[in-house]
Amino acid sequence: MQAMAEFSFTAVHLAGTLGEVAARLPDKPALRTGEGVFTYAELDAAVTRAARALRARGISRGDRVAVDLANSSAFAVLLYGTWRAGGVAVPLNRASPAPELARLIADAEPALVVTEPDRRGVLDEAAAFADWQAPVETTSRLPGVVGPEGEPGVVGPGEEPGVVGPGEEPGVVGDPDDLALLQYTTGTTGRPRGVMLTHRHLSANQAQLDASRQRIAERDEVLAVLPLSHIYGLNVALCYPLRCGATVRLVDRFVAEETLELVSRERISVLLGAPPMFAAWLAVTRRGKVERPDLGAVRVAASGGAPLAPRVLEGFQERFGVALWEGYGLTETSPVLTTTAMGDAPRAGSVGPPVPGVELRLVHDGGRPVASGDPGEVLARGPNVFEGYWRDEEQTADAFTADGWFRTGDLGFVDDGWLHLVDRKSDLIIVSGFNVYPREVEEVLAAHPDVAQAGVVGVPDERTGEVVRAVVVPRQGTHPSPEALVEHCRRFLARFKCPVAVDIVEELPILQTGKVARWELRDSGGGRP
Repeated sequence: MQAMAEFSFTAVHLAGTLGEVAARLPDKPALRTGEGVFTYAELDAAVTRAARALRARGISRGDRVAVDLANSSAFAVLLYGTWRAGGVAVPLNRASPAPELARLIADAEPALVVTEPDRRGVLDEAAAFADWQAPVETTSRLPGVVGPEGEPGVVGPGEEPGVVGPGEEPGVVGDPDDLALLQYTTGTTGRPRGVMLTHRHLSANQAQLDASRQRIAERDEVLAVLPLSHIYGLNVALCYPLRCGATVRLVDRFVAEETLELVSRERISVLLGAPPMFAAWLAVTRRGKVERPDLGAVRVAASGGAPLAPRVLEGFQERFGVALWEGYGLTETSPVLTTTAMGDAPRAGSVGPPVPGVELRLVHDGGRPVASGDPGEVLARGPNVFEGYWRDEEQTADAFTADGWFRTGDLGFVDDGWLHLVDRKSDLIIVSGFNVYPREVEEVLAAHPDVAQAGVVGVPDERTGEVVRAVVVPRQGTHPSPEALVEHCRRFLARFKCPVAVDIVEELPILQTGKVARWELRDSGGGRP
């Protein structure tokens, strides 16, 4: 299964393209927040100041900078400032508690961690947990990075933004093949894996989207409510629109009623979201919480990150009169592999054909191609497929076939050139587009003094795609409550990884290897919400 026969693109360093757009469209709004507007000229100048500030703190080519910021102008300035200084950005998931952040920091070994003043305590705690003692800095103390008030050109103590000595202007250090991101995802062990993405990978995926009906233009106003710490939010909702000269409307918190009213009031033309968002927008209008909003300005609506229920797809299109495209991809693919926007109209149940330059192959466990129409593991290759996992040669080798195809771990079949996903090869649970591996949750539950054994499965959920459900055997003589066990998980895991329910049982189905037979948990009722 192949993409379009011809695909060529020019790989770029993304900090350089921002400067080019700023030179061409200096007065055009680049970013909008609830507090103000950044023109492209203002954004580019702030990025240069941030890069200079980072260089002054010793950041050089290849150094990692961990980014713990909300969906804000500060995130964009620090991201591009890191790139302009020659560094590698490491976005941190703000839903993660300190112990989880500590694992990422210890693995990435950043030269600097940047957060907001009110998050300093969490990051200091994470740094204390980590083996790697990275300095933690706040936006209020880092010259050139926009503070929470969102005003452009914020400069720290002693910094004069208009004065740049000979050789001090950072410019663009590096080339398209330099590492741009360490984007963390969770591996089969439930431990973090740093996906290495270069500027070439990211710019390739942007060029691929340019060939679809999801193409963004200069005139567009793009809603960016997806978390920028996630590859979908970062590359598709932020970096791609900025490369196109569009305006990005940053929203930090998703509230269905508020965002729907914003889309109507501010004439948003590109609506990017995950299935739970589209389901919520549909639900609030059906319940009468919001009068039917005017989505007349919306010309592109696209969902990704998790499977989109056909009734949400059809209901959204019917209610709002907007075609809802659906895409599929992974962190490792920058992220888009396929999208229904490559066709003339969405098809319920399908994630579309591959984007240009991507080839897909479906195989059996042994690597043999499947018969036409049969399900198999989806293998992919293309210019947007990642470099490998950070400092993990074994996982990298396992991720690719001998002839260079990336193993997605997803099962699907092809009908008329369009991919349909049917299951996952592993026990991966996807909650609102975020990966949850059962073993990680099981280990946290097993650490509770009243728990002898734990098994975790994913169960279908209309709002989030899936939710986590746990089945626990208590230690003899103890009587833990489900509520206490859920609260225990919340101390150590991001909320999306925590069980929504815990069943207390006398025993779990155990294989000879000692592993929990998770499929039996599902079949016996653990898989029913």
